[in-house]
Amino acid sequence: MHGKKHKIRFRKRRVLGSPFFTLNRLLKIKFMSKKKLKNIVYSTNPDYDYEYEEDFTPETLPTNQQKLRVMLDKKQRKGKAVTLIDGFIGTAEDLKELGKLLKSKCGVGGSVKDGEILIQGDHREKVVLILKEQGYKNTKRVGG
Repeated sequence: MHGKKHKIRFRKRRVLGSPFFTLNRLLKIKFMSKKKLKNIVYSTNPDYDYEYEEDFTPETLPTNQQKLRVMLDKKQRKGKAVTLIDGFIGTAEDLKELGKLLKSKCGVGGSVKDGEILIQGDHREKVVLILKEQGYKNTKRVGG
């Protein structure tokens, strides 16, 4: 039993009027991470195509109108501190560019995820000074 590997094969079936989706349809729905379904409707028609929402990309506000919050975060990071910058309104490319600038000025690593910039370590004071030098006048330090 230990040396024998079992294979599972799925058979592609299309039955008109069947309440079950085909395997391809299930995989298509499951792995649509970037496309958002608009008004999901169950259909027994195998040729039914779902409608998707248009992706809305906000334009980047000028630096003096951005309201950025700089805080220290330790949650779900095994006690390690990270400087978290959020509140940026704009395109993902501009956010990545700002994150790259902050990481290089602080000399540490980090990432840009979900509209937030993570800088490894406690660099709140330095980040606030860098952002104010870059023209982000409404930058606030939040928390202790």
